[in-house]
Amino acid sequence: MNIYRVLMVACSVAMASGTWAAESYPTRPVRIVVPFPAGGPVDITMRAISPRMSEALGQSIVIDNRSGAGGTVGADAVAKAAPDGHTLLACSTGMTINAALAPKLPYDFVRDFAPVTMVVIITSILVVHPAVQARSVQELIALAKAKPGQLSYASTGNGTPTHLAAELFKYMAGVDVVHVPYKGGAPAAVDLIAGQVQLSFISAPAVMPQVKSGRLRALAVTNAQRSQLLPDLPTVAESGLPGYESEGWHGLCAPARTARSTIETLYRQADAALRVPATAAHLVRGGAEPVGMPPAQFAASVRNEVARWAKVIKATGMKAD
Repeated sequence: MNIYRVLMVACSVAMASGTWAAESYPTRPVRIVVPFPAGGPVDITMRAISPRMSEALGQSIVIDNRSGAGGTVGADAVAKAAPDGHTLLACSTGMTINAALAPKLPYDFVRDFAPVTMVVIITSILVVHPAVQARSVQELIALAKAKPGQLSYASTGNGTPTHLAAELFKYMAGVDVVHVPYKGGAPAAVDLIAGQVQLSFISAPAVMPQVKSGRLRALAVTNAQRSQLLPDLPTVAESGLPGYESEGWHGLCAPARTARSTIETLYRQADAALRVPATAAHLVRGGAEPVGMPPAQFAASVRNEVARWAKVIKATGMKAD
C-alpha cells in the first residue's frame, strides 16, 4: 500500500508540473481552433499542414472553425483551455494588432498564449490603379505630397493588417491619403480595379491576376524581405522608405503554461510538414511562404510586433470599430 501511495504522489507531481503530459503527449485528438470562417486564408494554411502533423503525432487533428468578433471568440476559448497541447490556436497578424487596438479583450495575447511557430508569411503588395502617375514608391510619395487628401486607399476593414500597413506608410512618409474600408479583400480589389480608389496594401493572391494583365500596377512588397513569389519586386523599405515593414503571417499558438517539450514537439512536426514538397507548393500557390520559425524566435517576434503596432496606433490615433 505504501508503494502504491508513493507512486500515486509521484504521478500527481508529474501531472502538476506538466511532465506527465509532455511524456505521453498526445493522448487524444488535437484540436486547432481557427477563429475565422472555413475557406479563409488561415483555415487553408492549417488544413494544409494538419494531415502531415497528424500522421507524425499519431493522433487525428481536428480543425474547429470558431469565428466571431474578429477572431476574439476562438482565441478566448483557447486562452481558457487546458495547457496540455490538445487545444491550439491558429493565430495570425491581426491578433498582434488587436492586442494594441482593442485594450478590452478578454485575454492578453502576449501573456495568455505560448507561441509554437510562425507557419507562413503572407506576401502583401502596394498596388496602384494604372491611372495613378506613379511607377515607384518614391513617385507615389511625391504625388501624395503634391495632392494631399486627393488619393484614397482601400483596406479590408478597420483595424485589419491592410489598414495598419497603409497607416504606417502614411505616418512614415508624411502623406495624407484617405482611407476607404471594405468588408474583405474581394470588394476592395473590385473597386481598386474600377478606379474608385487609387491604391491598396493588399495580399498578393487577391490582385496578382490583375497585376499580370496590366489592370493594376505593383510598386513594392510590404514585407521585410523580398518575396520568394515575386523576387523582382522590391520592398517598400528599399524603394524609398527605409525601415518600413508590414508583414502578414499565420502561426500556431498554445495556451500559456503548456509544457516546453510539448511546444517543441508541435514545432518540429509543423516544421516537418512545411518541408514536404507537395505541402510547400500548395501554400506557395496560395501566396504564402513557408517559414517554420522556432518557438523562442516566434515569441520574440510577437512581442516586438505588438509593441510596434501600439506605437503606430498611438501616433495615428486609430480606433477600433
